[in-house]
Amino acid sequence: METMLNPEVVVSSSPHIRSDVTTEKIMWQVILALAPAACAGVVFFGWHALAVIIVSMMAAMGTEAVTRRTMGRPVTLNDGSAALTGLLLALVIPPGVPLWIPAVGSAFAIAIGKQVFGGLGYNPFNPALLGRAFLLASWPALMTRWQWPANSLAWAGSHVDAVAGATILPLVKHGRLASLGLEIPLSQLFIGNVAGSLGETSALALLLGAAFLLVRGIIDWRIPTAYLGSVAVLALVFGENPLFHLLAGGLLLGAFFMATDYVTTPITPRGRVIFGLGCGLLTMLIRKFGGYPEGVCYSILIMNATVPLLDRYTRPRRFGEVAKGA
Repeated sequence: METMLNPEVVVSSSPHIRSDVTTEKIMWQVILALAPAACAGVVFFGWHALAVIIVSMMAAMGTEAVTRRTMGRPVTLNDGSAALTGLLLALVIPPGVPLWIPAVGSAFAIAIGKQVFGGLGYNPFNPALLGRAFLLASWPALMTRWQWPANSLAWAGSHVDAVAGATILPLVKHGRLASLGLEIPLSQLFIGNVAGSLGETSALALLLGAAFLLVRGIIDWRIPTAYLGSVAVLALVFGENPLFHLLAGGLLLGAFFMATDYVTTPITPRGRVIFGLGCGLLTMLIRKFGGYPEGVCYSILIMNATVPLLDRYTRPRRFGEVAKGA
């Protein structure tokens, strides 16, 4: 009997399961999720903060175009990755810095942190955090010059001069609030009416953006849960207020928007949990015993370096696979 093949059947290589989710859609959705934090930064710190955001994003996209054209690669600004890097960098630096700071930081983040490794998908470290680390090492005075929003120091009463110019983290770490008889302004930390980096002060705005990403399935819950949970537990171990450590500094921004980066974090479920736990441990060790009052940036960068090992040793065993030596 002669068998006829259906001419509509097409044999192709994997993957056979397709989705309409693209890199471009993911990047722009993350940018959308960061919009509340960016808007909060502009509301609290003024129009200069908006200029910092614009300059940072434009410098990132410009550097991406120049470097890719120089290397003979196609320019793909429409994927949103360069714009996202510029936005993230702007959100993790002081809002009052000169405009050349975000320009230089974004150029470094894209050229050295991303394109030198081959572009999107090949960079081992989070480019925005690498740019921030570069700026902090190069211009520490400018990168630690903090400003408080207008009328945000009302909680300090007559001790305004004693707490102005610093963020809450060093004030608590060095015992200055306790020595002045002041309580930690948790409500101000939640709203964002405190000194800090441009987009990290408002926990409310960051949680709104994080909820959007979780509902849309853009980020996995494992890393932020392990990260925030380990910070809270270690804060209790150290005898400190866990709610303060969760709301202060760049923890929420780092846990939901930096540590969940697809390229620089593990792909396995167990690896992601270990990654989050490591970030939390390092963050608290730096906050408690390190020279810097904040440890989010360096903890994530350090854990980025462990990702290949985490992926290797947490890889699920294939069905029927027999372990060596068994």
